[in-house]
Amino acid sequence: MLKTTERYCRLMLIGAVALLFGAFAPTASAAPSGGHGGTNGNPFCQKVTETNSGGQTGMIAASQGANMYCFGAQQNGAAKPVSTNILAPTLPANVDMANTQEDVSPAGTQAYGQSEESIAAKGLFVVGAWNDATGFFTNCGAQENKEELTGWGFSHNGGASFQDMGGLPNNLCDEGYYYDGDPSVEAYSRQGRTYFYISSLYNGFFETPSYIAMDACQVTGSGNSSLISCNNPTPVAQSSSCYDFGYGCFFYSFLDKDFLAIDQVRGRLYATYTDFGGYNVGTGGVDDIDLAVCNLNYNPAAPTCYNGSYGGFPNTSGSVYSAYFTINGPTSPVAYNGCEDEGAYPAVDPATGDVYVAYEHNWATNIFYSYCFNDPVQDVVAYIPFECLTLPAAGGTCGGNPENATSVLVTSLDAAFIPGYNRFPMNDFPRIAVSDPFNTVSIVWNDASLHPQGDILLQSWNLAVSEAWAANPVQVAAPMIVDRRGTSGAGWKFLPALRNASATGHVNVSFYSRSSGNTALTNTWAAVGVDPTSSASPANSRISNVTSDWNAVSSDIVPNFGDYTDNYVIATPTSPYTGLTLFVAWADGRLGVPNPFEAHVPTP
Repeated sequence: MLKTTERYCRLMLIGAVALLFGAFAPTASAAPSGGHGGTNGNPFCQKVTETNSGGQTGMIAASQGANMYCFGAQQNGAAKPVSTNILAPTLPANVDMANTQEDVSPAGTQAYGQSEESIAAKGLFVVGAWNDATGFFTNCGAQENKEELTGWGFSHNGGASFQDMGGLPNNLCDEGYYYDGDPSVEAYSRQGRTYFYISSLYNGFFETPSYIAMDACQVTGSGNSSLISCNNPTPVAQSSSCYDFGYGCFFYSFLDKDFLAIDQVRGRLYATYTDFGGYNVGTGGVDDIDLAVCNLNYNPAAPTCYNGSYGGFPNTSGSVYSAYFTINGPTSPVAYNGCEDEGAYPAVDPATGDVYVAYEHNWATNIFYSYCFNDPVQDVVAYIPFECLTLPAAGGTCGGNPENATSVLVTSLDAAFIPGYNRFPMNDFPRIAVSDPFNTVSIVWNDASLHPQGDILLQSWNLAVSEAWAANPVQVAAPMIVDRRGTSGAGWKFLPALRNASATGHVNVSFYSRSSGNTALTNTWAAVGVDPTSSASPANSRISNVTSDWNAVSSDIVPNFGDYTDNYVIATPTSPYTGLTLFVAWADGRLGVPNPFEAHVPTP
């Protein structure tokens, strides 16, 4: 059982808030808690570039979940009244997926911060998940699993309302293991039953392996009587390396930034993540983008996952295991050179079972380390044919590396101090989707090549030419500009979302947007029903019906917006495996605290 003193380490005071972004966001005198990784000397945490705690400098820029694990709660200012808009009748209903009344610890402490959300839907059932600051102030065994840093909600009426379910069920918290945020959600149906999978970072203290784990959840009943129940954590992936000082494995590589994609046809669930193995990013350390796989065919309520379940769970043998598949290998157009690779997202081609993985190369190291100053920032897309995704180990013709890959040059926003966004650096992580009707794989990202405050760009490749797709971009002259500044505003554009294509093959891109570069007033917009073979900017529609002033929002977590937003086209049990309803999830500050909101709209 976890020692009480170790558990309370998650709640120890840490240093004053750094002022790196002080001109752009309110500051507080102290951040009230340290994460259970950082306060125990985890070497990964000592290397993390964390810009909001006592001026610490590091070598790794990591996700919101990793910052939660390492540094705990981090305040960015007191809440003020937030101006609201008159609700326009043409805007979709906005639904708060969480409940601030649930964000109260057993001691009566109100937590401030639920953001970095993911969403998935099947029929009338919708599940959202997010990072939840309540876990900073709560011990194991709390009601509704409030000690977990990954929260979630369930809707039985198509997203019209949600029940805040608290934290993810976790039967190992009394042994020191916790869900640490960075959630991703997928939906699946089989034999008339509906399942949801919620993945997250999952860690103990540094002398134990780092995991990506998930809860498999099943819906029973219908209508108002619908219930959802989740099993306990299933390991999806675990550390692939450790440091041995003559006493066995002393500390392990850290897994970060997981995300899921599902193959509804073949019963496969894929997860991408970063494995920080060498902790020496910027100087040639190990920084893998990896792929894990789970088989849903035996029992969808208890998936069999590869790389994670070896040697029992949790792993107490001191052994480490290779990743199922490493993405940034020798065939990548950007060979790994010590400049950070991060922000991986997967997509599955339903027709073929092939998997595509997109990630950013030279994120943060392009501004922190001279070693990487001359290395172009790129968003990379790698291709793994289904024939290589054999079980239990990957093989086929790939030889452990992607079959081929390509990349786009990025004019990065990561040196920007975005007003009201309490984290530095910003990211340019690519989001990805496959469209079989249009024979494309597409990525979107925020990019400053046209405006210093960024635009949302889309690049597609032609899959009709089979494995020559990487040399056949659809938008040849320049990527599509997704945002229309005359409609969505002339200010900052950032954190786009893109998942699965609709039944007609159209893709849908949602993103944050501002009216000018001199405001923190933020709305969520979307380009709905985008033809991925076009080069023309699509129409933009506003999704949020209240504007958030992010300079007037109190948050215990950094970044307050999160690292990403999400959207999802409703899943169907048969071909084409998606429908025509788009669900959008984003962090919203209209309540004076970051909360995960949802809206849904029809898509062509």
